[in-house]
Amino acid sequence: MRYPDGSGLTAEQRRRREEVRMRSVDLFEEGVEVPCIARELRVSEKSVYQWRRTWRTGGREALHSRGPSGYGCRLGPRLQDKLATWLDGGPAAHGWVDDQVWTAERVRTLIGRTFHISYSVCGVTRLLHRMGYSVQMPARPATERDEDAITAWRETTWQEVKPSGRRPARSSASRTKRV
Repeated sequence: MRYPDGSGLTAEQRRRREEVRMRSVDLFEEGVEVPCIARELRVSEKSVYQWRRTWRTGGREALHSRGPSGYGCRLGPRLQDKLATWLDGGPAAHGWVDDQVWTAERVRTLIGRTFHISYSVCGVTRLLHRMGYSVQMPARPATERDEDAITAWRETTWQEVKPSGRRPARSSASRTKRV
């Protein structure tokens, strides 16, 4: 899960992790062995060794949190507001008149055309989620949907055309089999 700042941790979780690292520094200074520190702090020995190496080269300050990891969003708040306004206007206002559905691909195209910023489709879906948009599902099934026909197809046609559980292959792969 990602959080609004783009990292995988909340500010509270980062603060707690920093407290654990600072506690490890106290234990380093007391001369406690790495396996004991790892057990007490409930972290891996590898992490403790890494923290100790960082502490020895940079001191306590080197183990302070540097804030959220990763890149910031390429669309700042002002541009996101502009994008939200355009999305609320609908796809027809931007040239998609065949249907009134925003797809991630269309939003990607809109961002590229207007802001000259390239996003992947996956990146667009994450951006839209951060902005408060979500995947929309139809409120009710289509009126053309025929439940009896669907059930009949599942029970008869699908049973005939579905692949079997096993791949067709020779029955033995033994090297000792006589030819």
